[in-house]
Amino acid sequence: MKIHLTSVFVDDQAKALHFYTEILGFVKKHDVPVGEKDRWLTVVSPEEPGGTELLLEPLGHPAARTYRDALTEDGIPLAQFAVDDVNAEYERLRGLGVRFTQEPLEMGPVTTAVLDDTCGNLIQIATQPQ
Repeated sequence: MKIHLTSVFVDDQAKALHFYTEILGFVKKHDVPVGEKDRWLTVVSPEEPGGTELLLEPLGHPAARTYRDALTEDGIPLAQFAVDDVNAEYERLRGLGVRFTQEPLEMGPVTTAVLDDTCGNLIQIATQPQ
């Protein structure tokens, strides 16, 4: 068994697609219309195009909004992405205007930082020892 798909709830799929591809560097994998305005919209890492997909899921269900907003208000990231060097990625993303709610922080062998994805989510980036 392996993880094939996970999701983040987003307020605006077009805005999310721009952020996740143009800023974070993911690649669009699927973009299929679902209903009148929503899409089955996924992105993947360019390093693993056949790997786990991230669904940029429309925030339609009231429970999803409550859950996502509560996490954000408490400063809890909804997802974590692995990076080779948190400090370098932090500097790169700040240069692109990304807002961080947590600067790089060393916690033993792991370094993390938390960013705002502009779509209602906090996302943690982390470098873990090899």
